[in-house]
Amino acid sequence: MKKKIIVLALSVLLISGCGSKIPTLSNGDEAVVTLKDDLSISANDLYEALKNDYSLQVLVNLIDQRILEKEYADHIDEAKEYVETTANQIEQYFGDSLETQLVQAGFPSLDAYKQYIYVSYLQQIAIEDYCKGKIAEKDVKKYYENEVVGDIKISHILITPEVTDDMTDEEKEAAEKEAKEKVESIIAELKKTDKDKVADKFAELAKEHSMDDSNKDNGGSLGFVNKGTLSSYYDELVNEAYKLKDGEYSTKVITTQLGYHVVLRVETKEKASLEDVRDSILEDLAADYLKDNQMAQLDALRELRKKYDMEIVDSEIQEKYTVYIQNQITSIQNQINSANEEE
Repeated sequence: MKKKIIVLALSVLLISGCGSKIPTLSNGDEAVVTLKDDLSISANDLYEALKNDYSLQVLVNLIDQRILEKEYADHIDEAKEYVETTANQIEQYFGDSLETQLVQAGFPSLDAYKQYIYVSYLQQIAIEDYCKGKIAEKDVKKYYENEVVGDIKISHILITPEVTDDMTDEEKEAAEKEAKEKVESIIAELKKTDKDKVADKFAELAKEHSMDDSNKDNGGSLGFVNKGTLSSYYDELVNEAYKLKDGEYSTKVITTQLGYHVVLRVETKEKASLEDVRDSILEDLAADYLKDNQMAQLDALRELRKKYDMEIVDSEIQEKYTVYIQNQITSIQNQINSANEEE
């Protein structure tokens, strides 16, 4: 009974492959590979060899793939597109050394890696959905009230320190100081300007001094933004802009990885309705939930397998699966403990 599935699969493969009668060994087992001197390999031999820890992972991935392709049929095309994009990126990055890199990472071929990425992509969708299901409506509303804000239109002036690798530490420090003082002088110019003329003065100063060539000629305008819509390099700039009122500019130098800035808040839109941003709120809260409940990444997949009445018929494989799950629990718990110790 326990070998029924794999023997059937091997039989189909052999029949479709050659169209001839399946050879049998002297003990009656179906042969997979025939060798002289009774050294042949039977379907039973292959089945036993497959029941190792690595093959168990292959089996679990196969189980998840079957379930996830049924559960998330609408996401299959995007998963495949992600796989191809990722594969192309690593092919370009590693070039001729790709095969070596894959083997070192435990993948015998690029196809094996692509299969892993494909299943992982679908698993992440399932995990995110599981976490979303743990979010209460009151938490969604609270997040909306406290965190969701309207888009704001902002402009900035950027001064980047003129630092080169061959500079001494003292020279680099002097360049940083010069850049910061330049922004301070720009702020001083703005302070001398009448309130109703600040926007025009800001645009004039941006064109004259800003080192952001992408927008300096447009008054330093970054257009309408919201938290997280720009590169993370701009996080501090955007956060400071949200502290201002329309028509106000920052009176202290803003420091980012790009350099030193002064920012002007130009205009504010009403924030979107709860229903319009509900999905993005759930994504954010689900990410927070997973961060605080790392075991959810395992629970989500176990729950899906249970939903589809997964039953491992072979008692030996079932025992290995139980150990596999326990090892995953232990691994996640160890990660949690290590993170807590670092804090």
